[in-house]
Amino acid sequence: MRKTILFATLLLTSLAAQAATVTVCPGCECSSIGQAIASANAGDEILIQSGLYQEGNIIVDKALHLRGEGWPVVDGENNNEIFTVVANGVTIEGLLIRNVGTSYLKDRAGIRLKRVRDFSIRNNRLENTFFGIYLEHCSDGVVADNRVEGKAEEEMSSGNAIHLWYCKRIVAEKNQVRGHRDGIYLEFVDDSRIRYNLSEHNLRYGLHFMFSNDDDYFQNTFRRNGAGVAVMFSRNINMWENRFEYNWGRAAYGLLLKEIYDAEIRDNVFLENTIGIYVEGSTRIQYQRNEFNRNGWAIKMSGGCLDNTVTANNFLDNTFDLSLNSAPNNNSFDGNYWSDYNGYDLGRDGVGDVPYQPVKLFNYVVNRTPEAMVLLRSLFVDLLNFSEKVSPVLTPANVADNAPLMQKLNFQS
Repeated sequence: MRKTILFATLLLTSLAAQAATVTVCPGCECSSIGQAIASANAGDEILIQSGLYQEGNIIVDKALHLRGEGWPVVDGENNNEIFTVVANGVTIEGLLIRNVGTSYLKDRAGIRLKRVRDFSIRNNRLENTFFGIYLEHCSDGVVADNRVEGKAEEEMSSGNAIHLWYCKRIVAEKNQVRGHRDGIYLEFVDDSRIRYNLSEHNLRYGLHFMFSNDDDYFQNTFRRNGAGVAVMFSRNINMWENRFEYNWGRAAYGLLLKEIYDAEIRDNVFLENTIGIYVEGSTRIQYQRNEFNRNGWAIKMSGGCLDNTVTANNFLDNTFDLSLNSAPNNNSFDGNYWSDYNGYDLGRDGVGDVPYQPVKLFNYVVNRTPEAMVLLRSLFVDLLNFSEKVSPVLTPANVADNAPLMQKLNFQS
């Protein structure tokens, strides 16, 4: 055993000693990145010094460390994909990559990785790259501290900032993405972590999950996107400590859940979205310790939602706290704070003595006749809701918080 460890140590030391640095600069003997890759050996570092490199279709087919110094610019001249990585163990950092160019036939990218593992794409700037960082059939890699900015004007002619397809065990963290179709897109991506990212001003979604399981996303901010986050047809997606802000529009929401099973949604902030969370066909979801503040609808629950628990959340000054267009289906709404609740607590235990009915009659009317929204601030609406409260006829009597809290929860502090 000791001989094996000694041999491995000597081998690693030998490889480290053999690793070389190949320097690239406009006036150097090696003046192009492609030329440097061709001349390098696996394990070498390619040091790219400041300057303009008008190159595209650069194939990285060895385990290399590409490091930029002074933000060298790699320009695809609006006609080419720029880096295509096809080797394991590649690192790319410190580059300003720009001008991939739109294509309706190919998903061109600033950096594409194909069937590789053990990679690191970090601390790069990507501008006008159609697709920014594109991973396909990859595993065990990191995409971190990148800034990806696009100029998307319509969905059909734009790509995603960070795109993952058929991947496993990926960490995407501390990236800033904006101006694309989707900020971060995952399809068939399992056992991965999306954390500490800022995704804003994207046409469609800040983050988009499809057919992905056993993933976590936390401590991200999704701001002023067409819609904040969409999670569809997935299992065991845990979502905590994120901010969903200012996602306004006719069909915008902070978070969309469609056909989701066994998820935990906790300690998030939903601030000024048209709909905080829109839920359809989702089962066994735990909503806990979230704050819904000044949204149009805090939670809008459609059909097929079973065995969900909504507890220990703050509902603050939303136009509508809750909307359901189907039977309650064993969903529980007990133990929340509702700013509209005006009950009393004679026992002084912090829990209201009168159940709270979060579904208002005017909400029922608007769901069936959206044009009625123009009456929102009128005296007529107050009278309508009061009459239904006194003598419920149309609102679901069995949708209630039977233990409404008298004081706002302070879990966000």
